[in-house]
Parts: sequence; structure tokens; C-alpha cells
Amino acid sequence: EVQLVESGGDLVQAGGSLRLSCAWSGYSRPCMAWFRQAPGKEREGVALLDTLSRTTYADSVKGRFTVSRDIAKNTVYLEMNSLQPEDSAMYYCAAGYLCGSWSPGGYTSWGQGTQVTVSS
Repeated sequence: EVQLVESGGDLVQAGGSLRLSCAWSGYSRPCMAWFRQAPGKEREGVALLDTLSRTTYADSVKGRFTVSRDIAKNTVYLEMNSLQPEDSAMYYCAAGYLCGSWSPGGYTSWGQGTQVTVSS
């Protein structure tokens, strides 16, 4: 059974940092991604991680967010620095076998989401 479980969301002040975690099971080494969705907005890709752990970032987070994978722990992380109120959203981890996709439809498995709220 494929499962993704996110954790680490919290309320933080602007300029602060958070690290989100996503533990996966049921895949050998999937393509993974972090998406986020704010109320009233579409789900948008934040960071992509391919099977060789190469990374790609959305322009809005480039230089501030870092995605990484610990294969031994079957866990993907999203390190978020210099957080701003516009980063507030529900953050989702996604997995699949279509690496490099910025479309939510490119992923077959999703976690339940973890809420990040950045206060000004």
C-alpha cells in the first residue's frame, strides 16, 4: 500500500524557518514533489525531486526552500527559510513515476497535507 505522511507544519513569524517531512512507503524510489495550496487558489508546485535526487524549484521559492531525500528513512524534507506570509498554505507531498511534472496530475499518491501559516 502506498502511503505518504507529512509533518512539520506550524505557525511561524515572517522571516522564520520550518522543515517539513514526508515519509513514504510502497514505492522503491519514486519521483517526488512538494505542492502547496492556499485558500481560494490552485494547487501549485513548489519543489521537485527526481529519482536521482536532482531538484527543481518554483521561482517563488528559489533560494529560500531546499528539498532533499533520505533514502534510508524513506523520507523527503522541505527546508523552508525566510518564510513570508504569502508562503502560508497547506503543503502536500506527492509521489509518482513521472519526474519533473509541475502538474498535480503527474503524481499518483498524495499525503494528507500539513498547514504552514506565516504571520507578518
